[in-house]
Amino acid sequence: MAAPSRLTRWAISLSAVRSTILIYLGTRALLLLVASLDDVLRHHAFNHELANWDGLWYRELAAKGYPTSISHLPTTLGFFPLYPTAMWAVAHAAPLPDTIANRTFAGVLVSGVGGLAAAVLVHRLAAGWWGERSGRRAGALFCLFPGSVVFSMAYAEGLMLPLAAGCILALERRRWIIAGVLAGLATATEPEALALIPVCAVSAALELRRRGWNGRGARRSLFAPALSLTGVVAFAAFLWSWTGTPVASLRAQRYGWHERTDPLALVHLARGLARELSFSHFNHPTINLNLVVGLLGAAILTGGLVLLFRTRRQVSVEALVWTVGISLLALTSEYTPPNPRLLITAFPAVVVIAHFVKGRKYLWLACANAALLAGMSSLTFIGTTLRP
Repeated sequence: MAAPSRLTRWAISLSAVRSTILIYLGTRALLLLVASLDDVLRHHAFNHELANWDGLWYRELAAKGYPTSISHLPTTLGFFPLYPTAMWAVAHAAPLPDTIANRTFAGVLVSGVGGLAAAVLVHRLAAGWWGERSGRRAGALFCLFPGSVVFSMAYAEGLMLPLAAGCILALERRRWIIAGVLAGLATATEPEALALIPVCAVSAALELRRRGWNGRGARRSLFAPALSLTGVVAFAAFLWSWTGTPVASLRAQRYGWHERTDPLALVHLARGLARELSFSHFNHPTINLNLVVGLLGAAILTGGLVLLFRTRRQVSVEALVWTVGISLLALTSEYTPPNPRLLITAFPAVVVIAHFVKGRKYLWLACANAALLAGMSSLTFIGTTLRP
């Protein structure tokens, strides 16, 4: 019997993830509807909604590049280069004028296509860990989770997450060079992607331990951690020549957004919320929803980590290291607590819920996430009420 052709294998693989693709496209249509309703009912420009929050900075970076000096005010130096570079490339590939709207839609296109790739990769990873049925539920939950709003906005997660998920899948399959290249691209996209460096290092160390240093195939595993450094090292070298310091981006984040790592970040977050709930705050009754969402996100992340620990023998070491790394960053960030965007970055801790919840309970879970996705996104698209 003849072996199936490459086209046939591709069709079979596509059929396996068809449900995830359809749900992803459905959620993108839902978010476009939400943004359109905000435009009509609340009089906010549609293209501005899709570039709200960090998207405004990515759009400016794609248009003007980096400044040559560090400021104590927020600047584009606080953002990594690969995503705005992709925005610029897509915007200039089309025979359209270089306008704010076209740059915005270019960014959303990059994020949207990348989000689809991420959803498919998460489906395949979860199916490999827990079986195909759990993989389908995990892929759907990934699409419906409120953090997936970033795939409908000009946000770098739309590029970083498929690179990270692809790297983890490549490491699981011992594709060391592919994994290293994907990790290197990811570390030029967002600072959170630096967690891929220890992921690649741990994977290579385990391979060397299994097969020994004398094995040529085992030594090839060192390509992954070596290549994972290329993106961030290249960016640091550019910053050194451009601004005079290789850590200009970190300083810009600290000066402009007061971003820093603090083991007591959640304590400070809880104290901030307590002050807003106190009687002295009743003269200014508006509560910062980012504080509420951050604390709820910390609880969800902790629960997800517990469930992931229960399935640790089924989940790859690479996925576990990635999840722990992102979780540490989220739980110790002074400026950006574990909000939906960071939770979806630690995707194994989110989709593991779909492995344990089945049947009617899963349908309720999916519907609740869809409602939260629509409701929270309507706030994220407008003003500064709720970060993605």
